Amino acid sequence: MRALICGSLAYDTIMVFQDQFKNHILPDKVHMLSVAFYVPEMRREFGGCSGNISYNLKLLGGEPVPFGAVGKDFAPYKAHMQACGIDLSHVRELEDHFTAQAFITTDLDDNQITAFHPGAMQCSHEASVRDVADIKLGIVAPDNRQAMLNHAADLQAQGIPFIFDPGQAMPLFNGEDFRAFIEQASYVTVNDYESQLLGERTGWSPTQIAQRVEAYIVTRGGEGSRWHTRDGSFDIPCAQARTVADPTGCGDAYRAGLIYGLLNGYDLETTGRIASLAGTIKIEHPGTQNQRYTPAEFEERFHAAFGYRFS
Repeated sequence: MRALICGSLAYDTIMVFQDQFKNHILPDKVHMLSVAFYVPEMRREFGGCSGNISYNLKLLGGEPVPFGAVGKDFAPYKAHMQACGIDLSHVRELEDHFTAQAFITTDLDDNQITAFHPGAMQCSHEASVRDVADIKLGIVAPDNRQAMLNHAADLQAQGIPFIFDPGQAMPLFNGEDFRAFIEQASYVTVNDYESQLLGERTGWSPTQIAQRVEAYIVTRGGEGSRWHTRDGSFDIPCAQARTVADPTGCGDAYRAGLIYGLLNGYDLETTGRIASLAGTIKIEHPGTQNQRYTPAEFEERFHAAFGYRFS
């Protein structure tokens, strides 16, 4: 059972400045800012919502089909995903662009300065999801604006249920856009901050959104997640983390668990727990695609965390 994962594939270049930005930025000189930060350590991670979700779904035993556009520098990422057994037949490589990438510098107070280059992602709307066969479920995750609009409309037109995940793309859309996405989608998932913004822009409460979809899922960090449905709401607890290394990518891991549960027909409360555990395992590892486990190992940990087996 294949899931179409629409969204970005990107490189994350992460650097740590061993001081505080505030010690080097003079408030009365910000109108003529010219600063340089010495960062002796740097790492490059594979990222992007489509890449992260696909990677985690494959770990769980699912069949992700990432859908997006990448550039001439995609070769290392391509080799990584091929080694994982992920189908890249619907990832377009554009030789006149770079792959999308974020350059992130963090100081010792965990403040961040990020520069994001969209690269080939600017062209991801030029391909249609109508060209992909044998898809049971899709997700429309952050991408360029027109791509997200197109993918949602095309998935609905084909009768393929999908999850709408606005995430970092929320600034790209207005209330009318969001209301259309919600009416088209089968599921909507956001974090608690995004939920507040979504409510303000649509004028709809969580209960009103839930009347239009199968489930409206709001993640709340260490407090777990709240699922709103037509029949009411319920909470999903967090699985206990063994250690906390890096929260980056936890939301994408959660969404992979969500897709896996829905694809396999598990009830919503079990699906929520699968998603929760996938996010917890991610937080125990640095980067977004460095955790490793087999489906059997995941199920054993699920049993230890929640007291029952899901299959």
